[in-house]
Amino acid sequence: MKPVRLGIIGLGNMGVGHADNIMSGKVSRCEITAVCDPAPEKVARFPHAKGFTRSEELIRSDAVDAILIATPHFDHTVSGIAALQAGLHVLVEKPISVHKADAERLIAARQDPKLVFAVMFQQRTDPYYKKVRELIQDGELGRIRRINWIITNWYRTEAYYKLGSWRATWAGEGGGVLLNQCPHNLDLFQWLFGMPRRVRGFCGVGRYHDIEVEDDVTAYFEYADGATAVFITSTGEAPGTNRLEVAAENGRLVFENDMLTFTKNETPMSEFSRTATRPFATPATKEFEFAFPSHGGQHAEMLQNFVDAILDGRPLVAPAPEGIHSVELANAIMLSAAHNQTVELPLDAAAYEKFLQSKISTSRFKPGAKHAHGVITDDMASSYKR
Repeated sequence: MKPVRLGIIGLGNMGVGHADNIMSGKVSRCEITAVCDPAPEKVARFPHAKGFTRSEELIRSDAVDAILIATPHFDHTVSGIAALQAGLHVLVEKPISVHKADAERLIAARQDPKLVFAVMFQQRTDPYYKKVRELIQDGELGRIRRINWIITNWYRTEAYYKLGSWRATWAGEGGGVLLNQCPHNLDLFQWLFGMPRRVRGFCGVGRYHDIEVEDDVTAYFEYADGATAVFITSTGEAPGTNRLEVAAENGRLVFENDMLTFTKNETPMSEFSRTATRPFATPATKEFEFAFPSHGGQHAEMLQNFVDAILDGRPLVAPAPEGIHSVELANAIMLSAAHNQTVELPLDAAAYEKFLQSKISTSRFKPGAKHAHGVITDDMASSYKR
């Protein structure tokens, strides 16, 4: 069987990292046959592949069977739609789009069910999160009552934000920590617990940095069954924390510092409350600890899954249509904070798109300016005009 001919669009840190995984033999039955970046010097680093400076030229080249999109966020939609319409398989970096309306446009572009369309949510390969999901789906936790996730270990300096003028701007990136650092966490949140019914967001815009987007977020979620959740993230706190805690009928689950601990009630907490005769009694517990030697295959495993889906029909770890959920959560948090009110889900995609366009119109970054990957090309600029 012939290997998958892959084209990589975007040769920044992520695109080059994916290329390294493939060229070092970590992904079987896959070869890089084309690359694209607005900066010719980056394209020149891959002399064995056909080089392009415009994504539409690569897509029309007949040099690839599939593409991996690792560009700034706005171009995910533009290049993804063009590739799907050209009959190519597509793997897109997170987030699949900047906002829900664009995500819907991108997902709708896949008309041929034979085309493999995936998103790079590599945290789904982490055995710790897979174990959390297993415990939830198998009913080990019982009914979930409260979820708390603090993810403040995304610390970034001012120097980071100055790497490119497009970074942390409404027009260049479409958002801050919610769109750049936290899509993985938001994806895991909905993958583990499902989508909430209501969202109330509080966002600090430029609280810690000289940027025009959010770098500090606290969000409150309400679920249809009465469960509640708090989601906290920031790029301005050091040292940071990454702690997931779940309170459920059958006990408490905590994941922190590479240790997953389930403190299990011998009697479900609500049942114990109804039947106990002593006023200050608490359920007896047993503690279970889960540790794994690594955090899974991550990017290489996701690339292999993409290739295996194309060649063997293997189920995808992260089908791209599921990527709309993390985008919707990020948009809902931001819209709630901007309007100072609770947002009901499903999110009104048109309302958020209108809000985003108002922010883009006053952004310090303008399409056509220099950024970390080179010059914004015409196909990328078109997405800013929506």
